[in-house]
Amino acid sequence: MPIPPLTEERRKELVKRLHGVAEHHRVAVRNIRRDGNEAVKKLLKDKKITEDDEKKAHDEIQKLTDAYMEKIDLAAKSKEKEILEIR
Repeated sequence: MPIPPLTEERRKELVKRLHGVAEHHRVAVRNIRRDGNEAVKKLLKDKKITEDDEKKAHDEIQKLTDAYMEKIDLAAKSKEKEILEIR
């Protein structure tokens, strides 16, 4: 069964949806970061880690968060380009 090519309007609609999905994933990553930071604070409060360890853990959590945010952005840009490309 032949499938007609996408119209410009439908492509723009798909890109909007793509941006929504990407934002949903960014929020999920930020929530995971928040949970990790709270866990580290609890460990410090319970005196299971030192303040230096807390600082290192927060820095590492932020590095991981930044890396995954970048991966999400790159994937979204790549997919947007693919959607908008007319073949």
